Amino acid sequence: MTTVAAVMGERRPLIDVAYRLLGSLAEAEDAVQEAYARWCALSPAQRDAIASPGAWLTTVTGRICLNVLGSARARRETYVGDWIPEPVPEDQGGDPADRITLDESVSMAFLVVLEAMTPAERVAFVLHDVFCHSFAEVAEIVGRTPGACRQLASSARRRIRASRGPATPAARQAGIVRDFKQAWEAKDIDALIGLLDPAATATADGGGLATTFLHPLRGGERIATAWVELARRRPPSTAFAERTVNGRPGLVAVEDGVTVTVFAFDVAADRIRHIWVVRNPEKLRRWTS
Repeated sequence: MTTVAAVMGERRPLIDVAYRLLGSLAEAEDAVQEAYARWCALSPAQRDAIASPGAWLTTVTGRICLNVLGSARARRETYVGDWIPEPVPEDQGGDPADRITLDESVSMAFLVVLEAMTPAERVAFVLHDVFCHSFAEVAEIVGRTPGACRQLASSARRRIRASRGPATPAARQAGIVRDFKQAWEAKDIDALIGLLDPAATATADGGGLATTFLHPLRGGERIATAWVELARRRPPSTAFAERTVNGRPGLVAVEDGVTVTVFAFDVAADRIRHIWVVRNPEKLRRWTS
């Protein structure tokens, strides 16, 4: 007989799967909660007949996430500005069972590429390549043949490879983000341009709840100019701090003890290629202790 403790012990792996599939902590928690509700709705005899409760819960969570991804596309068409995955701090606080494992598969750059995939591609790739489920297991979730799921994962893998730049050691990434912070605070536009890839992009997410730029900024010089202008306009009470964002070096802006902006960076070959600016307060709840 499966104990309650054993079933609840699956919660953190399920949260890990759901967050990577949905890019939202709130939606991930809701999906896992719904999976547990379905487990509790089974009769004792039905639960005892399930050989692996963890596999059953993963399958149900995957199906729920697949449905959420389908509806999310329609919802995001009416979203104000660009939608960026919810950032995760290193110190997540709360229940350890709800904490996301911070590895390469939750970097902002990785999650943004996942966002460009079809729901089926995303589910097939994440469950097979990240969590090592067989294509037969993935097929049960996606509702396609194992062969079709193999093709979905292969297509997703090509997208991931195409998005990657030259690897930069973590310590070097942290140094570049620190140099960017110092140049920004000094309003040194030449130093900022030197740290940015000439083809860099900056994307912001205010969700209609916080002021920010609605369309991506493209080009190192344009981004540097915009960041100097931001430095000139920032309130005197705003402080910037280096923080880990989704397992990578990043920055946060804090006003009166409240985190109002999270900046995530993609660094490749000693240059910043992408900056993601999250200002939607609904995505920053875990950033203010």
